[in-house]
Amino acid sequence: MDFDISDDQRLLKDSVERMLADRYDFETRNKYRKENNGFSKEMWAQFAELGLLALPFAEEDGGFGGGATEMMIVMEAFGQHLIVEPYFATVVQAGGVLRLAASESQRQALIPQIAEGTLIMALAHGEPQARYNLANIETTATKDGDGYLVSGKKALVLNGDTANKLIVSARTSGDARSKDGISLFVIDCDASGVNIQGYPTQDGLRAAEISLENVHVGADALIGPEGDGYQIIERVTDEAIAALCSEAVGAFSKMHELTLEYIKTRSQFGTAIGAFQSLQHASVDMFIELEQSRSMAMYSTMMSRNEDPAERVKAVSAAKVQVGKSAAKLGQNAIQLHGGVGMTMEYAISHYFKRVTMIDKLFGDVDFHLRRLGDLGGLFHPDDLKPS
Repeated sequence: MDFDISDDQRLLKDSVERMLADRYDFETRNKYRKENNGFSKEMWAQFAELGLLALPFAEEDGGFGGGATEMMIVMEAFGQHLIVEPYFATVVQAGGVLRLAASESQRQALIPQIAEGTLIMALAHGEPQARYNLANIETTATKDGDGYLVSGKKALVLNGDTANKLIVSARTSGDARSKDGISLFVIDCDASGVNIQGYPTQDGLRAAEISLENVHVGADALIGPEGDGYQIIERVTDEAIAALCSEAVGAFSKMHELTLEYIKTRSQFGTAIGAFQSLQHASVDMFIELEQSRSMAMYSTMMSRNEDPAERVKAVSAAKVQVGKSAAKLGQNAIQLHGGVGMTMEYAISHYFKRVTMIDKLFGDVDFHLRRLGDLGGLFHPDDLKPS
């Protein structure tokens, strides 16, 4: 498996990193968070100008035809700067559904708007009772003439309060935990019967609780075949997990950098605390966690678009386990080496720790993915590890 990036991918990496280095330091991020909707519209337009919003979509749909590696590059750079713009919700989650399942007319109507930065979307799938079970959907969509009436509640919809349109999962048949019978619909956020309550999350981003009461949608709002939405949601979630793992690696890298800088400059007993061997050992432990997570994030990226769902799930779950464990170990060391100031809002390190902790919880924590991986027999079959 080749992990080297091409010249075009290197150019993308350099362009994104240069833009963020110039315009997205920690203090500027805090200013962006205070703007309307909790992010910078100017930066969103800059993302569009650089082609980041069009990156994963096919060229015939108005995109640039980027793959999983390009998304890994962007998400890692975003993790280094704690981006607050709704890129993950719009391009990775909602965009993933459009890319995989939308009709040609739906793609032609929506993707160019996303690419130019005029349309923000969110995927409203999770529900209060569901925990991490993607099939646990109680929201219903019942036939109403040529369309549907959608009713139910959605929880922790990332950037749901900043979106213009939602992709909503609803049950058209089957019981509340069946994988069959889940359908996907595009719904305007200002449609009659849609109630959105937004709030800030612990990591400085935005989310929403959304209720839908007899929201009428036409037949053209249905994405993909009726009742086949689960497979799309599962695949988009696997791709989203891989993207989050790459974002976490970017955050880990910055946390390690900030901590090294701090212990080299913070003096105690007349010398820099970085001179103490025990603290050097702790910084090396952080580096080990960073590189282990980087390796698994790269592996999950390569496997995230695998057509074999079992192999894809094993790869992303294994990466999520590693990232979750590293978030705790690396984060705790970072805070410990910073001392009391590491817990304050004024220091960036606490915000990085919050973000990687949230990444651990999104779409299943370490325990969930360990069980998921165990149920599938582990990342590798024992016979695969025997010498030839």
